[in-house]
Amino acid sequence: MIAHIKNITSAGLLALLGSTTLAAADVTVEFWHSFGGSSGDALNRIIENFETENADIKIDAQEIGNYNDIVTKLQAAIPARRAPDAVIMEVTRYGLFADRGVLKDLTAYVEADPLKDDLFNFAREVGVYEGKNYIVPFNSSTPVLYFNKAIFQQAGLDENTPLNTYDDLLAAAKQITEMLGDEGISGIAAPGQFARWGLVMDNDSDLIDSVSGDILLDAPNTIEAYEFMASLVHEHKVASPDGVTKENNGRDAFLAGKVGMMINSTGNYGRSTSALGDDLAVVPMPCNKVCAVPIGGAGIGILSTSEQEVQDAAYKFISFAASPESNAIWFSETGYMPINKNTAEQPLAIEALAEKPGIDVAINQLDVARGRPRPPVVTWMRASEYDLWQAMALGQREVPDVLNEFAERTRAEAERLKK
Repeated sequence: MIAHIKNITSAGLLALLGSTTLAAADVTVEFWHSFGGSSGDALNRIIENFETENADIKIDAQEIGNYNDIVTKLQAAIPARRAPDAVIMEVTRYGLFADRGVLKDLTAYVEADPLKDDLFNFAREVGVYEGKNYIVPFNSSTPVLYFNKAIFQQAGLDENTPLNTYDDLLAAAKQITEMLGDEGISGIAAPGQFARWGLVMDNDSDLIDSVSGDILLDAPNTIEAYEFMASLVHEHKVASPDGVTKENNGRDAFLAGKVGMMINSTGNYGRSTSALGDDLAVVPMPCNKVCAVPIGGAGIGILSTSEQEVQDAAYKFISFAASPESNAIWFSETGYMPINKNTAEQPLAIEALAEKPGIDVAINQLDVARGRPRPPVVTWMRASEYDLWQAMALGQREVPDVLNEFAERTRAEAERLKK
């Protein structure tokens, strides 16, 4: 296990953060992230602003791939001693690296930083594992329901069609597929993993209980949710199998105007608006049995193996990225939720809320949003779930059989990781 570097004192940290001589020489922070396209452009703008204010610090930002890619590559880089200095970590998967001492405990930094009082409670909570702060939020999201108003109109559906329950979603998806299927348009994108988690939660269940840690993969409401999701593909055929074997295919088909509805992260708001313009509508997630949505996204952590001056520089960037000015850039250009209480007062955020319909849906869902569990087993569970979902969605195996077996395997893996 990689040893944690000894925390500096809060008093010393306050002096350090207030100093204009953070490092005697230029410091480079290698930063791994997962953002391309317009999100990558927004991140680069934040980095440029930071480097303008901090000429002695260089942020070497590298787009590594999606969240799964980052986990895989970080696991390979650590023993090879090629790990970065800072890294974007998805909010359910950083616990594995915190547990093994890979991520630095940032508690002293956060407690000494006035920023901590400006973050929303949900944003503070997602960075805490076993009572210590290991990441600071950067991009926070909930799943929302996107639909194409032009496709709804062509299918004879009003844009105010109820989309509040599983039955509502299925009815609308069937009508779209029946009316427009010959034109290559399907009713709904096969739900990706974030959407699947959300649909399980709004069926009054979860995959793992976020408080007790109990495995709920075989709970009746979880099984019922997966049966509904799988039926969209193999039984009702309102969702294309292409979005099962490769989740981004469903998103891309929606952006291309070939799918009527998509449940996806609010972080897809920017690209969806660019693709569909005024035809895009954004509404809350359905409330099948309860109204509940998972909080997703990621935060930035610092590697415990980096030199102290690099860690200090990395935290200075993390704090800057969570400032209201930076967060307003991120929110307005991507659709990810504000994490800073003062973001909404920034001109960019005010303009976005006034001129971008639907960008506030995820914010309005916060009353029913819940953090998700982050013990080490979650990383294994999420990686394993993809192939099992494929077997269920394609009708290769029965849902109860798969989830009962998966639950037992997950419990066994959780016990193994405790040793």
